[in-house]
Amino acid sequence: MSINPEQFAAANKAAVDSLLSVANTALASAERIATLNLETARSVLEDSASSAKALMGAKDPQEAISIQASLAQPSVDKAVAYSKSVYEISTETQEQLAKMVEAQFGDFQKNVASMLEKAAKSAPAGSDVAVAAVQSAIAAANSAFDNMRKTAKQVTDMAQSNVAAATSATTKAVKKSAK
Repeated sequence: MSINPEQFAAANKAAVDSLLSVANTALASAERIATLNLETARSVLEDSASSAKALMGAKDPQEAISIQASLAQPSVDKAVAYSKSVYEISTETQEQLAKMVEAQFGDFQKNVASMLEKAAKSAPAGSDVAVAAVQSAIAAANSAFDNMRKTAKQVTDMAQSNVAAATSATTKAVKKSAK
């Protein structure tokens, strides 16, 4: 069985398109993170200047302590929001990349099944055992990939729950300490 030039060119084009998709997804994610970082840096600078002005305007130490305590909650809220944004961007990117991998794996499975079918039709008599062994190996690989995908989904869901719980606990702790 041989591969004709059209099949080879199509396979190369598909590989290049796949790599471009991955690169574009990674660059879009990096751009979103960079934008978030710049916006956060700008906000932190503005908040720091505003906080410094408020503290300098305090008439006595008690008022300074009160002003400083009132500034803690918004800072924690912004830090939590920043962390959530980074996590969301990372999660969305991971999901997009996982979908690409699944699509590529699905195409690969179809191509291998097609090639195996063609090979089985043109195989010499008595090669049924070898074809069955290859089909069994493919089925095992498919099962392993499916299990890996399910496990990754469970880990992602657990991480999302943990981030939500940590965010809630942090916010509650800061509110409690501010009181």
